[in-house]
Amino acid sequence: MIRFECDYTEGTHKRILQRLLETNDEQTGGYGVDEHCEKARAYIKKACDSPNADVHFLVGGTQTNTTVISSILRPHQGVIASVSGHIAVLETGAIEATGHKVLTLPSDDGKIRAEQVKGLYDAHWSHAAPEYSVQPGMVFISYPTENGTIYTKSELEALSQVCRECGLPLFIDGARLGYGLVAVDNDASLADIAKLCDVFYIGGTKIGALMGEAVVIINDALKKDFRYMIKQKGGLLAKGRMLGIQFETLFEDGLYFENSKHAIDMAMLLQNGLSEQGFSFQYHSTTNQQFPILPDRILKALREKYTYSFWEKADDTHSVVRFCTSWATKKENVEMLIQDIQALQ
Repeated sequence: MIRFECDYTEGTHKRILQRLLETNDEQTGGYGVDEHCEKARAYIKKACDSPNADVHFLVGGTQTNTTVISSILRPHQGVIASVSGHIAVLETGAIEATGHKVLTLPSDDGKIRAEQVKGLYDAHWSHAAPEYSVQPGMVFISYPTENGTIYTKSELEALSQVCRECGLPLFIDGARLGYGLVAVDNDASLADIAKLCDVFYIGGTKIGALMGEAVVIINDALKKDFRYMIKQKGGLLAKGRMLGIQFETLFEDGLYFENSKHAIDMAMLLQNGLSEQGFSFQYHSTTNQQFPILPDRILKALREKYTYSFWEKADDTHSVVRFCTSWATKKENVEMLIQDIQALQ
């Protein structure tokens, strides 16, 4: 089978695997205080142009979202997110399990807008008895979104301004951050991301690492005791160097962005190939997630050779599906997929 259902079907980039092998016999301190983690932190802070940021390494995205969000919110507060946001639909109620409600906003493209956040915030505080409902305490967005879309710099600036006016920390889920940053129509840099939010994370799991996410805390008020929260949530890895070595390798000479660009090149190859055949897409995505609308009979035939993710029904005979490319996607496999779809028409 040729797998396109997600962007973590392969193991890890060979340079990371080689570095793990080279350092295997080293003796280091644990829990993320070793020299590899320190080097990785330095590389990340430089890339973000944020020398005063705190950088912490965790294993996976759900663990990261749960730890960050629960560390920020008071017991009576909830987190604002898109109705299709990862924390709202794809984390088995992990946020709710910490005692915090996800306050969802409607969205057709996966993004939420500044005016929506302001509207929800104002609606809460204009209520005659606001203490009867969950208080909005922070804002969560994904970059890119679950629909493969990205926020423009102006949209991020507007969100950032509203969040700061309302005293709502802005948290960016960057599980696929690299894929957004190298997208052809992106106009925001990593430094812009760091400047406009309070905390975000750089995903490694989906962009060439064996596993790992790097949390970058910008807002000084959110830094205190964060390691306590990581430990309490089961995320303080004893062999922390396993994460540090991977991010050190990804950021020392641009491998993170090299990996990201390859995935985008493969996604655009797929998008162009299907567009030329006359197929349309549910979302305008310039990232590694592509959502074509295909006849069900073609999709049934493709299942013999390829994996993909069903997204939603488009009509009685067509479905929206997701094809994901990754840092390791082979060009010949994308070309084969395009050819096979054409042959099935």
